[in-house]
Amino acid sequence: MNQKMGCNIKIALLQIAPYKTQKENLEKGVRYCKKAKECGADIALFPEMWSNGYNIYNRPINEWKEEAISVHSEFVTTFGDLAKKLNMAIGITLLEKYKYAPRNSLVLFDRFGEQKFVYAKVHTCDFDVEHNLTPGEDFYVTTLDTACGEIKVGAMICYDREFPESARILMLKGAELVLVPNACPMEINRLSQLRARAYENMMAIATCNYPETVPDCNGSSSVFDGVAYLPNLEYSRDSCILQANGQEGIYIAELDLEQLRNYRRSEVHGNAYRHPKKYGLLTETKIQEPFVRNNYRE
Repeated sequence: MNQKMGCNIKIALLQIAPYKTQKENLEKGVRYCKKAKECGADIALFPEMWSNGYNIYNRPINEWKEEAISVHSEFVTTFGDLAKKLNMAIGITLLEKYKYAPRNSLVLFDRFGEQKFVYAKVHTCDFDVEHNLTPGEDFYVTTLDTACGEIKVGAMICYDREFPESARILMLKGAELVLVPNACPMEINRLSQLRARAYENMMAIATCNYPETVPDCNGSSSVFDGVAYLPNLEYSRDSCILQANGQEGIYIAELDLEQLRNYRRSEVHGNAYRHPKKYGLLTETKIQEPFVRNNYRE
């Protein structure tokens, strides 16, 4: 992968609160993408299900299902056109209209306005209202062309983070950066999960959450660069290169991709010493139904 020397990829986390209507969310999303570009961003990422502000709790199911939109809708294609206009990749999230039940999805556009993938949340929260959604079937990695060069990008959404297999598969597919839209309280344990996923797979993980003004959210959007050790440091380093506070805003992290690639070539994590033939149990069918916690939110 080519990268311009000394050029860090700038990731903008759009930690912003939604409005009540899709039209308002579209307009606000466009405004904040333009602001992100003014800040020099190469990639802009939205929180989970931005099209309706993840407003699916405590509402009639059929009511919010009606808010589902196609990945070819004006809402989504507007961000594709905007990505081309701004010369900036955009990860836009939506309640996606899909066959018999909607999906919780992310559409990634590159800086030329090309749709690189549509990722639907694989691990839907089936113990809660998300059991009314259609889960995704796979994890995707694409080569994203940025002004700083190419980078391999994949995606997870919120609850996916709690399954090490999600990040592991993305690592095996070559992901260097994983985009994670989110809509829940990012407290110490969930942040620790992201830190662990980045550490054990030697990849960067960028998570965008809603601000603290949104119910059940607290901001704390973050980026972990996946690099635990550097030649000039005697001990390990903190791989968290950005953690936002609870306030609404655009939070920019600069990812040193050259440093990450050098690290991946020399360190022992990721795929270096795995024994996949011994992991057969991981792919066997679940033996029993999971315990349901009614007070759990992603």
